[in-house]
Order: sequence, then structure tokens, then C-alpha cells
Amino acid sequence: MAFNFSNIIEEARLSARALIDYSDNLFNPTIRLGVTGLSRAGKTIFITALVHGLSRGGRFPIFESMATGRIAKARLEPQPDDAVPRFDYEHHLRTLIDDRNWPHSTVDISELRLVVDYQRKNGANRTLTIDIVDYPGEWLLDLPLLNQSYEQWAAESLKLSMQDPRVRLAGEWHAHLATLSPKGRENEQATLTAAKLFTKYLRECRDEQFAMSLLPPGRFLMPGNLAGSPALTFAPLDVPAGGEPPDGTLWAMMRRRFEAYKDVVVRPFFRDHFSRLDRQIVLVDALTAFNAGPEALHDLESALAGILDCFRIGRSSLLNSMFRPKIDRILFAATKADHLHHASHDRLEAILRRLVERAAGRAEYAGAAVDVVALSAVRATREAQVQRGHDRLPSIVGTPIAGETSGGDIFDGETEVATFPGDLPTNLEEIFKAGAFRGLAAGDAEYADYRFLRFRPPHIADRGPDDTILPHIRLDRALQFLIGDKLQ
Repeated sequence: MAFNFSNIIEEARLSARALIDYSDNLFNPTIRLGVTGLSRAGKTIFITALVHGLSRGGRFPIFESMATGRIAKARLEPQPDDAVPRFDYEHHLRTLIDDRNWPHSTVDISELRLVVDYQRKNGANRTLTIDIVDYPGEWLLDLPLLNQSYEQWAAESLKLSMQDPRVRLAGEWHAHLATLSPKGRENEQATLTAAKLFTKYLRECRDEQFAMSLLPPGRFLMPGNLAGSPALTFAPLDVPAGGEPPDGTLWAMMRRRFEAYKDVVVRPFFRDHFSRLDRQIVLVDALTAFNAGPEALHDLESALAGILDCFRIGRSSLLNSMFRPKIDRILFAATKADHLHHASHDRLEAILRRLVERAAGRAEYAGAAVDVVALSAVRATREAQVQRGHDRLPSIVGTPIAGETSGGDIFDGETEVATFPGDLPTNLEEIFKAGAFRGLAAGDAEYADYRFLRFRPPHIADRGPDDTILPHIRLDRALQFLIGDKLQ
């Protein structure tokens, strides 16, 4: 970001807010935990399972303070930010347990306050407040826009759209783009059409068949109450990177709206929410990228590098806490580990570690702790051995979501099946090579090398949500890393 007067004002606002948060924390120890991830990564499920497990006494043998009985009670309290929607924990829990459906994806920011009464190792009784901030990962990918001009963003977006498989999805938008003259007079209808076709292209890139991750501006796919506003009505034009638009031109109009998007959408998110986080978990749906193909895997790698570049990271100190807070722990979690046999979990972790290794190295150099885990916040399957001829195959058993297909079968959403999910590759460098494997994006699902099914939540025969223990894989390990040191 260029260092100018507006940036000085913005930094002053951030420091003032940090000082207020620091003062409150002296009397009420609080940790702000950010939970994010790109589409379909399972943010809502993770938060619901975390809160339910802490408040209902889940089975968390790796989470030391709970395993040793030092946590006396965890309870929900009203959230502190009146302008932020509350995370609808109760509704999401009913959806999981009663309806056996996965909650809807995150489309906006929300918060939840959880207060934990615990005993320190020295015997003193203490209270820790955990403010959980849930926000779409697509919003994180908007933060680099603060450092870009309209011309730079347009050039990068156009270059990306020329690569396979994106170029196959961008035809209609590219055709309209060819009719536009950047130095022609500003035209509202042409701009509306360009924004509509550009958004359609982004939406098709996000489809499960292609599973692209680099899709800024994020609010184009999640407009909320800004739908139809000028701040969300612009698109890339083919303009020179260092040029200046003449007044009254289409180019000038697009640039003005791009800057409005940063002022109305990106900067408030950074100032009011993102810059205040202490800890962060980034949930990653690597299996969907495998389903789509190697292009999706490379795109995910670039997106995760961009996400880590956005964080203010480093070792926490008194001065930082007072004036410039930093995220001192980041956990990358590969979700849907229950879709694999446990023998492949270490491979899933290794793949995720490879995806984030360059960016994670920078974070660790700055003093932040970074870890990687394969988890399932709510385990939808169980493991079994299935006899096939003379072989016994390590398999998983669960209820595929209605409409899922495998080997020509279409599942009804009610029938439990045993399936052999296959093994993830062991040669990490090989799978990152172009054309290393065939995915759904190639156009023929029958010949895709990987096809991980989606399963319904487990059937839990119990007296009700108050008595239910949700099964999980390594949720306790995630909690130990994210907040275990605060409960010593």
C-alpha cells in the first residue's frame, strides 16, 4: 500500500481501536479467533462443533485443559459487536443433528462469544473469553486489492482468465469485452453487462467441477445488501498498466468504482475485523481440488499464498498488543479427513503442508507459530474392512448425499454404503506437475483419477442436542494449538 496521508489516518484509527481492545483485555482476558476458508471448506461446521464440544464436554483427549478436567464450564454470552450478526449456533446444531444436513455456507461475517471458566495449572481460577469471528475466505483474497491500482488488477484478472480451464468459462465475457472501448464515453448499460458477465464467469470458476480459488473481488459472489450498487458494478478492461484514463470515459468509470469497492467493502473489513484478530484457522478443502484436477490444486496453492500474505503476523508483544496487534498462531486445516481412511491422513497433511510451505516459512520467520492438521470437525463416516476377492480393502462407511454418483450408481441420500476412497499419492512433487492426474475439469467424471464422495452428517441416536457428543477427527488437536497456551 502506498504510504500517503489517507494511510496515515487509517493506521491511526487501527492503533486507537487496538488500544481500546487492549484496555478491555486487561480486565477481561480475551482472544479473538478468526475462522475462515474458501467455499465449501466447512467453516460453519467447525465453529458449531467447537462450541458444542466445549460447552457439552466433548471427547478431546489431546486438548490438555479439558482432558485433565481443568475446564469447569464453557458458556455462550452476548457478543460485543452490535453491528455484526450473531453466528446462529443453535440453528446450525439443529440442522446437523435433527435434519442430518450440513449448514449453509458462510456468506457474511458473524461472531459468537464463548466464555470459558478454567483452573490454571497453579490452581488459580480464571476466565478466558473467546470471540469467534467467522468470515468468508473470499474476503481475504480482496485484501491485496488495497495495494493495487485498477489497471494492475484488470491486467492480472485478464491474464488469469486466459489460462485453462478458466478460458473455457470466460468466452461470453471476453466476447463482450471485445466490444468495449476503454476510452469511449462512460456507459452504464455496458458496465452493467460487463459486471454481470464477469460475475457469471467467476461463479462458474467456483463450480465444483473446476474448483478455482482465486476469485476476487469476493463480494461479487457474495454481494449481500450491496447487490446492484455501483461499488459492485465494474469489470476488468484491457487498459495499459501505467496509463491514466481521460475524464468521462468508460475506463475512468471502472477505475472510480474499483476504488469505491475498496473504500466501501475492503477497508472497513480490514479495519473493523481482520486487523483485530489474535489467532487464525484457515480451513482448506483439498479433496475438492483433487476431484477437479491439477489446475484447481495449483490455483488453491496460489490462493493460500495470497491469504497468508494478508495476515499481520509475528510474535505477540506488549507494544504490538497496544498499538498494532498481530496474529501469532495460524493453523491450516485440511477438512473432510473422514472421507479418507486414516492411513491416508498423513498424506493429506503432507499435501497441505506442501501447498502452504513457502508462505508458512515467511510467517515462521516473522515469529508466528504455524501448523497443519487433517481434521473433520464432525465425522460423517466410520472405517471398516471390505472383502473383495482375496483382498480386504480399508474402506469407509457412510451415507452419501442425495445425487452423489459413483460407478454409475446414483445415491438416494438414505442408503448407507461402504466405499474404498483410494489412496492419496505419496510423491508430492509429482502431483503438482501439469497434467499429473485427471480431474472432473477434464470433462468426463467417469475417467477422473479422484472422486471423493460427499456424505451426510452421521445419524446420532440420542436424547437431544444437550446430550449429544459429535464425533470428530483431531478437533482437539486444533483446539490445543489455537488456544491451549491461553489455558495454562
